[in-house]
Amino acid sequence: MTPFIVCALALGFALAAPARGAELRAEIDRRAAALEERVIATRRDLHRHPELSNREERTASQVAERLEALGLEVRRGIAKTGVVGVLRGAQPGPVVALRADMDALPLTEETGLPFASQARASYLGREVGVMHACGHDAHTAIGLGAAEVLAGLREQLPGTVLFVFQPAEEGPPPGEPGGASLMLAEGVFADPKPEAIFALHVGSDYAAGEIAAVPGGAMASSDRMKIVVRGRGTHAAQPWRGVDPIALAARIVLALEALPAREIDLRLPAVVSIGAIHGGTRNNVIPDEVELLGTMRALDPELRRELHERVERTVRGLAESAGASAELVIDDGNPITWNDPALFDRMRPTLARVAGPGFVPGRPRTGAEDFALFAREVPGLYFWLGTRDPEVASEDAAPNHSPRFVIDERALVLGVRALAQLVVDYAETSRP
Repeated sequence: MTPFIVCALALGFALAAPARGAELRAEIDRRAAALEERVIATRRDLHRHPELSNREERTASQVAERLEALGLEVRRGIAKTGVVGVLRGAQPGPVVALRADMDALPLTEETGLPFASQARASYLGREVGVMHACGHDAHTAIGLGAAEVLAGLREQLPGTVLFVFQPAEEGPPPGEPGGASLMLAEGVFADPKPEAIFALHVGSDYAAGEIAAVPGGAMASSDRMKIVVRGRGTHAAQPWRGVDPIALAARIVLALEALPAREIDLRLPAVVSIGAIHGGTRNNVIPDEVELLGTMRALDPELRRELHERVERTVRGLAESAGASAELVIDDGNPITWNDPALFDRMRPTLARVAGPGFVPGRPRTGAEDFALFAREVPGLYFWLGTRDPEVASEDAAPNHSPRFVIDERALVLGVRALAQLVVDYAETSRP
């Protein structure tokens, strides 16, 4: 074979690969558009029948049945109700994971939608309403849509896709394990193990048609704290005869909430908040102790460590100055949701192409996500899918976790396209 023929063949292969990739991307968009009504219908059904964390029996069953109907290898019952589907493409390529969460919140819906939830359940010993107030119904519907699109392209698909449908992202009930940590403990990444994982979250910060992402810290760490302030009880008419833990608790609250503003670099977002105070029984009795419950949030790993140290120093110092004592317990929760910078740079063109002018600058958020645990095992990319009606101003739109949270369903097909295109583009850019 002459050198000319060899060069010509090599050039032909080089030109054919991008052409195949372009054809596959165009087919993904076409199939996603054709599935739009089905994705919306799935979302509405899930919205009408929400289930709390670790109780997603109906949702998990529907997800598993849909994946099995698509010909995927399906594993049920991971982390109680989790479902994993494995799609093996006919072409060589890497293993990539897509994650969607399935659980709802203990809220009574106030949207007035025709498919609004009427579900009730027991939560912490009380009967409560149940609502998909964080958009996990949309995440699950989008994940199933991406699975259907990619399963229909199995012969052209490079590599393997691991579809992870996760329970209990909002946190399992007290005393129960659950969520991403339990899925990992039970081998969700054991076989096959992905090289990268992608996920999205819907919300009203961005309008329908918009996608946003940031490199590095995308969502904050979330650490719970419990402070028990111990003084010496006395009659409220004679506070000098005791050590008032209520007054001390008030000083601790003000000092802790001032930490981010006065002792932390303002360029690094951080939050310390107290959400509950328990102490005392009567108006005229100063109690022996007061309990404070709160949360710490940080978007930088070093800042997270520093925040822990400063909170401990502040609590201890104020207690000692009042002649009291204080016990601080910090329960490490979700780590920072970290978008791998190299993966972000690699996949940014995909999100920009899919969203077009709707690809907008992202803003790190002080909310937390246990997707962070998956992204600690393998490089992850987590992005936001806008679902606010563009005619509604962001300040007028109900946020996630509100009983009035609604989404513009026209955004769902963009989510399907984005996840499916990320899979294909990651595989294409992995080719030697």
